[in-house]
Amino acid sequence: MPLRIRLSRAGARKRPHYRIVVADSRSPRDGRFIEKLGTYNPLLEREHPERLKVDGERAKYWLGQGAQASERVQVLLGTAQVIEPPAHRERPQKSKPKAKAQERLKEAADRAEAAAKAKAEAEAAPAEEAAPAEEAPAEEAQAEGGAA
Repeated sequence: MPLRIRLSRAGARKRPHYRIVVADSRSPRDGRFIEKLGTYNPLLEREHPERLKVDGERAKYWLGQGAQASERVQVLLGTAQVIEPPAHRERPQKSKPKAKAQERLKEAADRAEAAAKAKAEAEAAPAEEAAPAEEAPAEEAQAEGGAA
């Protein structure tokens, strides 16, 4: 009996809420399961404590018994620090930006770099000019004070 740790959908239409369950791989997605390990609510903010609840000890137990976690559950268990997070896979060639989009991205990066360089030069130039200007009135005040 091949076991899977996977998500089982609950909740209303357009309001998903998932249970993290251990189930026989042959049973339907929302069908019979062996044990409920936790819940996942994707509608909550990432930092919200109720977004992901997992019984880590039971998850480790089932993984030790040979249960295979689905890709999404591996990511969730990695987030909960139950297991080591899976490595990010390379994006497929098909979804990479096309030639024109890559050119636009490169042009935007070049413009941003040029703007940053110009801003750095503009900030550096007034600082150099301001230092002698501040010293000059002090020298004039000393000259006037000595003459009077």
